[in-house]
Amino acid sequence: MAKKKFSKEWIQQHINDPYVKLAQQKGYRARAAFKLTEILDGEKLLRPGDVVVDLGSAPGSWSQVARERLVGPGGVLNGRIIALDMLPMEPIAGVEFIQGDFREDAVLEQLAERLGGARVDLVISDMAPNLSGVGSADSARIQHVCDLALDFASRHLKPEGALVVKAFHGSGFSQIVESFKRSFQRVVERKPKASRDKSSETFLVARRLKHQVS
Repeated sequence: MAKKKFSKEWIQQHINDPYVKLAQQKGYRARAAFKLTEILDGEKLLRPGDVVVDLGSAPGSWSQVARERLVGPGGVLNGRIIALDMLPMEPIAGVEFIQGDFREDAVLEQLAERLGGARVDLVISDMAPNLSGVGSADSARIQHVCDLALDFASRHLKPEGALVVKAFHGSGFSQIVESFKRSFQRVVERKPKASRDKSSETFLVARRLKHQVS
């Protein structure tokens, strides 16, 4: 009974959520689009001509935001977006999509092949693992996802590039921040207005690699 009540409450909050309504108006696939928009504006990231990799991209709202910012006069895409997710994603004009599990080497190799040695300006990751409710197990899963994004960025970013990753406050969070600081010159935490107050999610923005991993 309690579960049913919670579901009804969640649905009601979702329906009344101003960001949900705004996303529908603007044609975004999810309210998460506004989280990335605020981060990009605050950090002055993503310019025409940039190469972007979107990890955990489905349903595609972050790729939509990236595309908007790379489209120049006449609607021509000035830059490149490669998106990756385990789940299928409806096509977005100009966005290259790879369906596969980011944790598998074969999928990472496919992504690297698609880049063809080109360095990336921005890696964005809204990935979140399936959480079990068991604190120690969940923190390990969250850390693993963040480590994968960090490792990919360390291998493929330009020296001045940036990485935006979703993490969660709680056990293991400080270790994630420390690992980012070992790899990047500047690491900041951002909690966008579109991120629900009750959510422990926070976004790490890391800039300028200290050293490139080959």
